[in-house]
Amino acid sequence: MADRALRGSNLGARSMESDENVVPSERQLTAYVCPEGHRTELPFSIEADVPPTWECRCGLDAKLQGGGAEPEAKPVKHQRTHWDMLLERRSIPELEELLEERLTLLRESRGEKPRRKKTA
Repeated sequence: MADRALRGSNLGARSMESDENVVPSERQLTAYVCPEGHRTELPFSIEADVPPTWECRCGLDAKLQGGGAEPEAKPVKHQRTHWDMLLERRSIPELEELLEERLTLLRESRGEKPRRKKTA
């Protein structure tokens, strides 16, 4: 069994592949410029879809130089609030009725006299 052991080969630590017959893909150099004037050059494969914007080192969005048209703005989704979700389940008259019931219970627990409903 000792004859079959691979001593000193660092098995798993290094790749056994070589760079022979490996041809890297063709590259194109793209330039991005941010509003602050920073210029970033990145290599992309010729086959890759080049993004129209890239995050600059200053944190702003840099635009592709000579990129042509502006990138489409993503539609902003309206954020639903608790009130919006409540209105999906109940109507305003139902909510007013529930509020009046809860206020009556609260007043009774405090020992207050019940109030009469206002008539319009």
